[in-house]
Amino acid sequence: MSHRSGRRTWSCFKHGRRSRLFYSFHVYQGRKGEPKGFAWRDYRDLIVRAHIQLGGPIVLVWDNLRAHLMPQMRAFIKANADWLTVFQLPSYAPDLNPQEGIWALVKRTIGNLAAANLEQMARAVKRSLKQIQYRSALVDGCITDTGLSLDG
Repeated sequence: MSHRSGRRTWSCFKHGRRSRLFYSFHVYQGRKGEPKGFAWRDYRDLIVRAHIQLGGPIVLVWDNLRAHLMPQMRAFIKANADWLTVFQLPSYAPDLNPQEGIWALVKRTIGNLAAANLEQMARAVKRSLKQIQYRSALVDGCITDTGLSLDG
């Protein structure tokens, strides 16, 4: 039986406000009919939730994950161009992606964990993400590590 985890994290910045981290985490158990990862609809739903919670337009910079490039996602982006602008990162550019820094922090916090099972590992990852979420300076650091400016 294979086990995988899917993950979505977004670092959000608005000048004059504290940085925010949105995340969602999925553990694939290998059950028949269970989705292995996130579909374009999951990303769409997270964009809509972020838009509602942040209360303003969103400029989204993301990688070339297959779900990000689906025709349905492109149609959603085009239909919401009044509040949603999307820029694609180059094909392989982890140094430009703040989420790489977020996941490096998560891996550092769980690096010595000897998990008894997948559920224990998933709880540890979620706990780490929650801790990062409440420490906006960590999110800021991951954003500035990409070379992006927080000066507005």
